[in-house]
Amino acid sequence: MSALLEIRHLKVQIAQQTICTDLNIAVQPGQCWAVLGVNGAGKTTLLHTLAGLRPAQSGEILIQQRPLTAYSRRELAQQLGMLFQEIQDPFPSTVLETTLMGRHPYTKSWQWETAEDYRIASEALTHVGMHHLTERQINTLSGGERQRLAVATLLTQTPRLFLLDEPTNHLDLQYQHLILKLFNQYAEAHGCAVVMILHDINLAATYCDQAVLLFRDKEPECGPSEELLTEPHLSELYSYQIRKIAGPDNRSIFVAL
Repeated sequence: MSALLEIRHLKVQIAQQTICTDLNIAVQPGQCWAVLGVNGAGKTTLLHTLAGLRPAQSGEILIQQRPLTAYSRRELAQQLGMLFQEIQDPFPSTVLETTLMGRHPYTKSWQWETAEDYRIASEALTHVGMHHLTERQINTLSGGERQRLAVATLLTQTPRLFLLDEPTNHLDLQYQHLILKLFNQYAEAHGCAVVMILHDINLAATYCDQAVLLFRDKEPECGPSEELLTEPHLSELYSYQIRKIAGPDNRSIFVAL
């Protein structure tokens, strides 16, 4: 099976900080990857590099075996979707109008959205529990509602690869699990892949089968979550003592001591 995203010998720096010097990852269809690390470790910088928003110092990034730089912006938007950490709304619009922006990579100049575009947008809003708010102005939404709308817009884009920068921002406990479960199920059902920055170790352990640990003073470690999300790895990563305890339903829970 061909990787949706392949990273070869990637070197990423920002200012005087080196994020990685020889990063190699193959993200397969159906996988969900967690990117973990302390504040300032370079998680967002790495994600922006994978999205083509900033250049790497060296190495290759391939999307479906094709170099990232070989794609036009429209072609890339049909393959890769990015959820940003902070959302800006410079213009007024309704919830439905905002969701339909996800279809822009597929519409030609001066072309109106089709009935199929509206169906995809409506389905995405239903998935995030906002189908009843289609005519609301986005400047009247709460922070959590705006985050869910951003997720719906991204789902409407229907990319093969999702890059998510803190997707649980502003969400209460119920919607944290709803959104992460939604991406998890979407990847499995549609053969997509998800790479997401998370701060909650337990959410990463629950919803991600693969992990990237970004350390400040050594190369990242990548691999299956069950191998990397351990007491020694996490305690080193966060410079804080982490313990794994037995939870309900034979699940483990990570706690900071």
